[in-house]
Amino acid sequence: MTEVSTRKKLVEAAPHASFNLDAIVKTFPETAETLLVDSRLTDEDEASARVFRVYHPTPAHYHATCDEYLIVMSGRARFFMGDREPFEVGPGEMLFFKRFTIHGMPEILEHPLFMVSVDTPRRDPSDIIFVDPTAGTAASFVKALS
Repeated sequence: MTEVSTRKKLVEAAPHASFNLDAIVKTFPETAETLLVDSRLTDEDEASARVFRVYHPTPAHYHATCDEYLIVMSGRARFFMGDREPFEVGPGEMLFFKRFTIHGMPEILEHPLFMVSVDTPRRDPSDIIFVDPTAGTAASFVKALS
């Protein structure tokens, strides 16, 4: 049984769970063709939570169905959201933006860049709308850790 399937069974079987994020990040690959690789921690209608690693800069995009909270676990990047000028983010920082807020990471300053994301309500993995439609698709944006 994989780490991911074990976590899914844990969450499905009980109304509560705990996650060893340090152990989870060790299961991510060193490289990826997609911009991100993620691992879902919870997947409820009210909210979903996941850990993801950013491998490549992310173009301007937004989500139509949810607000998002991001907590930087490791690494550093330049981040922008809304009309705010790009700024540096690093471990221990939390970002918040509402649905339809354009955001992205034009530059990764230090790898590995891991974040925890909480989307409210749950975000379907296909809810990634690029400002420039030629910049990518949901499939090129993120791949689930298997």
